[in-house]
Parts: sequence; structure tokens; C-alpha cells
Amino acid sequence: MNPTTVRADFPILSRRVNGKQLVYLDSAATTQKPIQVIDAMNDFYRRHNASVHRGAYTLAEEATALYEGARSKIASFLDADSPREVVLTRGTTNAINTVAYGWGLYNLKPGDRILLTKMEHHANVVPWQLICRHTGAELEYLPLTDDFLVDTSNLEAVIDNRTRVVAFSGMSNVLGTIGPHAELIQAARSVGAMTIIDGAQLIPHAPTTVHDLGADFVVFSAHKMLGPTGIGAMWGRMELLEAMEPAEGGGSMIRDVQLDNSTWADVPYKFEAGTPPIAEAIGFGAAVDYLTKLGMDNVRAHEIEITRYALDRLGEIPDLTVYGPDDTSMRGGAVSFTLADIHPHDLATILDQQGVAIRAGHHCARPLMRVLDVPATARASFYVYNTLEEVDALIAALHDARRIFDVA
Repeated sequence: MNPTTVRADFPILSRRVNGKQLVYLDSAATTQKPIQVIDAMNDFYRRHNASVHRGAYTLAEEATALYEGARSKIASFLDADSPREVVLTRGTTNAINTVAYGWGLYNLKPGDRILLTKMEHHANVVPWQLICRHTGAELEYLPLTDDFLVDTSNLEAVIDNRTRVVAFSGMSNVLGTIGPHAELIQAARSVGAMTIIDGAQLIPHAPTTVHDLGADFVVFSAHKMLGPTGIGAMWGRMELLEAMEPAEGGGSMIRDVQLDNSTWADVPYKFEAGTPPIAEAIGFGAAVDYLTKLGMDNVRAHEIEITRYALDRLGEIPDLTVYGPDDTSMRGGAVSFTLADIHPHDLATILDQQGVAIRAGHHCARPLMRVLDVPATARASFYVYNTLEEVDALIAALHDARRIFDVA
């Protein structure tokens, strides 16, 4: 996979920002879109636009085939046993809420425990806090080690018969840390706990199958993997999907509606209330096609190469602190750092003047920021279209920032 060749598929990467060539290093927030995704969505609106599933005319049948075709592509990408195991959601956050309110609300009780880690995105914290309010369940958190890994040294004491849910990030959006999937899932299974992996960062960056992961639910977002915003996927074990209640009610998700009760459609449709994001689903499918063509082994190999190079180059800058594992086999391409006493927001503003786009803030991970004892970090994150030369541009911009802020 040649990132220079890949870049030709991304129209936005030809932009200039503040008179400089755009260097986009914020893919952990959202990825840019290849022309293949843009064209697929454009073609739907130009030639096939109609609502799905119930129309008996040509456009509706075409739209339905495209929408369900996207579901099948996602299922194949995950090596799922059936497309019916894939629920199309509004994204990772919506998917976690679907599990929390469709499973947790009906299965948790006072004294039950939900185990998370201290590196979770708010999307995998706040829904469980709300469920605890409703059910009386309690939250517990696994700490981190000094080298930014999830600390599982006391796992046998933490996971017991009161543990009902183990929910964790497959890859941290701040530290890049890859979660200890096998260890956590095996421990959860030993006590009969349900497991859910927040795959928003993992699924786009590494070859992954739901069988290898072994969790009960895997959730992720299209816009983190070259697709559009507003859509994601929830893979779940069929027996759990069939037993769960829907988290939302409305049209499309019902089998029948009486004045005093309703019955639900089959899985996965009972979780897809209302008119779905059809064009976005088609774009999602096109993004899956694009990544499949690149090859996820190649995607991961490129990420390891560019992340190693970035970590080495960042290590050359005085007064710069990186937060995350140094071992690239244990991490992804989200690299968070601070530079002397320069606030990350100021740093991002200065870098933008050089055309370098990075993220600054708490990255929807305030509990983790408190663990790191910082109010915020700057973050550069890499994907299939980034080059080593763009890392060099980042380093040059950081040296400029040191001079501008007169860092000794």
C-alpha cells in the first residue's frame, strides 16, 4: 500500500490552508473521504433516492438492495456469520446506548457491577452511568500501568460473580493503547458477564474479526474508517440480539402495533427505528470496499511504520512529553503529547498556521486526563493517506512553536 498513491483518491488533501499544503493529522476524530465514497453517495441521490424496505416500485427496490448490500459488506468485513447480526446505528455512541438501554436496563439490578477502564471515551462511560442511576448497578474501573496499558494484574479480584458487564475500548483514542481483549473477555466469560468492545478506533486500523475478538457486542463508526458521519454498526451475538429489547421505538421496527401494545420486527430491524440514513449506509459500504481493496494487513503495517517514525521524531523535540505506549505492537496511530507549558489549544492554533491540522483538548476522555494529570493534550493521528513527509512537517511546525513561545 503506497500512501502517496492512496492520497490521489482524497480530493480534500489537495487543499491549501493558510497558504500551506494541508497536512491532515486528525483521523482519530474523523477520517477524510475517498472519491469512491463520495461518488457512491452522490449516485444514490442522483439515481436511486427512495425510502427502503416497503416500497413496491423500482427506485425503492434499488434503494433497499443498496442499503442491505451495505449491511452485507460490513458483515463480511467483520467475518460475521450473517448480515442479520449487524445492526446499522447512528454511530458508536448510539450503539453503546442501544446495548445499555436494550440489555442493561432490563438485566441489571442493585449491587451488580459494570467494569470499564480508565482510558474510555465518554461514549463508553456516560451511558453506563445513566444505566446505574436507573438500575442501582455500580461502576468499577480498571487502572492503567505506568507504561499506559490497562492494568490487569488484579483482574481475578476485580471480576467476580457480581460483575455483569465488561465494556472497554479496543484501542484508546488518546493513548493509542490496544485493549487486552482476550484477557478481559476470558475473565468476563468465567463469571457469565456480558462483554462489549468499543471498536471505534480498533476496527478501522487493524485486521479484526468478531470471532477473533470473542466479545458479545462490537460497535464502531463509519466516519472513523473513510465513511460518512451519522452512521455506524453494532455487531451482536444473535441470541442476545433476539433477547434484547429495542432502545428506541417508532416506525420500521415493529411487527404489529395495537392501541395498547406492540410487537417487534425481526433482528436486526427491531433496532432500526425510523427512516434509516440510506445514503450514509451506502457510503459506509463503499468505505468498506475501499479498505478491503487496500487490505487491512497493509493498513496496520502502514500505521505501525508511520507511528514508529512519529514517536522517534517527537522524541527529538526538547520539553515534549508523549502519552502512550512506545511499543507500536501495543498501540495504534493516535499520538497524544504536550510541549513544555504551551496549552494544547495554543499549540494547535500555531500549527494550523503551517497547514498542520491536529486535535487539542480532552478528546472526550476527561477521566483519563485526570489520570494523566493534564487538562488537555495535543494529538496527531494517522491513517492510510498520511506520509512520513507529513510527520516531518509536524515536527518542523512544533519546532516553530517552540521558537514562537520562546521555550528555552
